[in-house]
Amino acid sequence: MAEFRAMLENLGHTSVRTLLNSGNAVFTSTLRSPARLAADIAAALAARFGVTTPVIVKSSAEFTRIVGDNPIVPPASDHSRFLVVFAMEAARIQALDVLQAMVQPGELLAITGHAAYLHCAGGILESKVAEALLGRTGRDLTTRNWATVLKLSAWLGEQAA
Repeated sequence: MAEFRAMLENLGHTSVRTLLNSGNAVFTSTLRSPARLAADIAAALAARFGVTTPVIVKSSAEFTRIVGDNPIVPPASDHSRFLVVFAMEAARIQALDVLQAMVQPGELLAITGHAAYLHCAGGILESKVAEALLGRTGRDLTTRNWATVLKLSAWLGEQAA
């Protein structure tokens, strides 16, 4: 992650913080286009590390809205069983509605205009929806558990202060 942080800094971003080996970063940028930022970061990842992966960028305001709009607030004991699904385009999130048919008893899947939220009370490994999101269906998406989302949200709050 130190090399990832350095790569982001070399792209001109400041106040860069990375979270463990998760591929998550919080940074300040003069660029205001999430799509352009995502494309630039994806190109840099491919050039520097030989990794081709979807990159999803959310502004601080977008991320804060995603956290605040969460319609399913899991108990603290379930933060690792609660996933937030991010995409660059809202239409991609809306397309996840087809997964509602796969929801099992004890699971909740909520889709909003900005993110999808999946609570897997029985565990992520037992969830057919989570399996789909982590497989081919989620190819151009990213999922993060609620604990990670809250940590990134706290960092964004610190940067804003």
